[in-house]
Amino acid sequence: MQITITTRNLENTEALKRYAEEKIARLQKFVDQITSVHIVLSVEKHRQIAEVTLHVRDHTIRGEESSADLYSAIDLVADKVERQILRYKEKVVDHSGRGISRLRSREELAATEAESFMEDGPSIVKTKSFAIKPLSPDEAAVHMDLLSHNFFVFRNAQTQEVNVLYRRRDGDYGLIEPTN
Repeated sequence: MQITITTRNLENTEALKRYAEEKIARLQKFVDQITSVHIVLSVEKHRQIAEVTLHVRDHTIRGEESSADLYSAIDLVADKVERQILRYKEKVVDHSGRGISRLRSREELAATEAESFMEDGPSIVKTKSFAIKPLSPDEAAVHMDLLSHNFFVFRNAQTQEVNVLYRRRDGDYGLIEPTN
C-alpha cells in the first residue's frame, strides 16, 4: 500500500506523518486490497481538515473531516473511512452471487469546450472526463456511496446505455435512463 501525504498551510512534521500513517494502516485489517492512499492535511482559519482517498481494487473511498485539532480530525476521518469500508464489504458480500464487474474495457467521455450560458449568467468553470465502466444500478449505488457523492454516471451493464444515479431528498435513489 502506497501512502502519500500532502499538507497545505502547515508544516509536515514527522510525528504528524507517522500518526496519519498508523491510523490509515490499521484500515488494512478490514480490507487487504488497498492499493494506494492519499491523505491531505490542511489548515483554514480555525479549522483543521483531514481528507483521505483510498483506492481499493476498482473502487475509490473518500472521507473528509474537520476539527479544531488536526489529530482529532485524522481520528474522525479514519473512523469515517472505516465505516465506509465496512459498508463496502457488506455490499460486496450481498452481491457475491453476481460479483462486482471488473471489466477493463472502458470508454472515455469526449471532453467539450466550456461555454457561457449567457454573458452575465453562470458559466462552466470545470470540465471533467473519466472512464465509464459497465455496472448494474446496484453496483453504481455502492460506488456512489463510497465516494460520498450525490450522483453517479455509469454505463448500465444490461442496456449498455449511459445512466445517472442520484440521491433523492428522501434518502432513496433515482435513476435517469435515456429514451430513444
